[in-house]
Amino acid sequence: MNYSETKELLIRYLVARIPFIGISTIEKTRTLSLLKEISKETNTNMKVHTMSNGFTNLVSGEVYNEDKLLMGALDYIAKELQTSENQIYILSDVAELDTENITSRYLSDLTTLAEEKSSVIIVITANPIWVQLQRQGMLIDFDLPDEKEIFDLVIESIRPYQNQIKIEWDKNDVLEVANILLGISSIEIKNVIATLIAKGSLLKDDLIELKFAKDSLFSEINGLEKIYVEDDLAFGGLQNLKAWLDEKAKLLNPEKREEMKKRGIKPPRGILLMGVPGCGKSLSSKAIAKRWERPLYRLDFATIQGRYVGQSEQQLKEAFETAEHVSPCILWIDEIEKGLAGDNDSSGVTQRLIGQFLFWLQECRKDVFIVATANNVDKLPPELLRKGRFDELFFIDLPTKIERKEIIELYLNKYFEYREDPALVNQLIEVTTNYSGSDIEAVLRDLAYDSIAEGIEINNDMIINAFKKSVSMYNTNKEKVEKIRTWAKDRTINASIPEQTEPQTPQAPTTPPQQNPTGNIETLY
Repeated sequence: MNYSETKELLIRYLVARIPFIGISTIEKTRTLSLLKEISKETNTNMKVHTMSNGFTNLVSGEVYNEDKLLMGALDYIAKELQTSENQIYILSDVAELDTENITSRYLSDLTTLAEEKSSVIIVITANPIWVQLQRQGMLIDFDLPDEKEIFDLVIESIRPYQNQIKIEWDKNDVLEVANILLGISSIEIKNVIATLIAKGSLLKDDLIELKFAKDSLFSEINGLEKIYVEDDLAFGGLQNLKAWLDEKAKLLNPEKREEMKKRGIKPPRGILLMGVPGCGKSLSSKAIAKRWERPLYRLDFATIQGRYVGQSEQQLKEAFETAEHVSPCILWIDEIEKGLAGDNDSSGVTQRLIGQFLFWLQECRKDVFIVATANNVDKLPPELLRKGRFDELFFIDLPTKIERKEIIELYLNKYFEYREDPALVNQLIEVTTNYSGSDIEAVLRDLAYDSIAEGIEINNDMIINAFKKSVSMYNTNKEKVEKIRTWAKDRTINASIPEQTEPQTPQAPTTPPQQNPTGNIETLY
């Protein structure tokens, strides 16, 4: 529940005198602020126990009991309830309530007494609560701040500095910040914004930095591998895929996102890239992260496979939860068929993982875009390929002539500081028929190694001869490639523009979007 929903429900529970209220949250300070707000608005006296102050008045800070230990706090409540009624006690530092033990049983007895005395005991905890204790009251899941609350927090943090530092952010930028910072606590949000303010300005370029800010807050990423994308990353071809990505990128705009919410439309969820090995599926995942300026995480199903019952499912759940925490992000699931194929699985683990993955894919509300790659799609379960699971299925084939030209020029420039030589490129285009992008890179990279090792300069004849001597992946796996092509026909969209319809002239460059004018934070409403 968000802030306002939690507040409304707490007031109802307090009016109803529910004897035990458990608030599940990792934000003790934010929860106490909410309870203090309720105490003031309803003119209700609340006593809070902390390990630093003992029992004090939540609003005034008046000390009632200086015993800072939990058992001392429970003894204080027991003594008070012998003679008092209509009391509200808040326990903010409670541990070990997940099982039946002396603490949970004592608290259960006090809850029974509180019910007799029309009193309430509130427990703030991030841990599970013993079932018997749960059944004596009500539980509330107090979620981390939502976009509206984050928006208000950011405005609140910025406003004191509006006349002291340069602020380029306008309302849409703050909305984008609110979406970026979803999944972290209010104190973490304030710290991130304070760090930006400390450098003396809030620029539009800072939004890119913010998208990667959560990396430092989640140093241990369960089941996920952080992938660093090179600044100079480039890849040729795949114009249909690039066009689709550019079209969907428009929906990343805060206003478009709000419009989708109003209409009940989910944002783009993800794509499945299948195709010929070595033709750019993995590189495409990195390119999407760079194109959308989002952090990239790789999920390897092999790392979450556990030897004990339920371990694989739990580790997959934790990996997805972590992806949600670091959102907005790109989640790259590499060779998805290896984790969900289910060959010779008699334990049922694979089916449970498939069900868990599909449920998460359907229900996830965080800004996590899936890029799943596969070589052997025919091994994937049919339910994963059903229309609507992924936004689109793309087939990446061996590069066309125009794509080979882009790839050849790209790697000639990278390895040999290539100067334009149309004659050489045209020869290489013909020589590299049925070569994959990785085939082309491998040949040119090996030549670069030789050049460095032997101290020689590579000429055109050496480059052409190197390709003539090499064997392409297609020639060694022709049957496999043709099988993949047969499967993909009429089932997927070609990521490239087919050879016969390729444009002969480059498309006109798109006009870059105009920068929004510098905005004063007071004018955002």
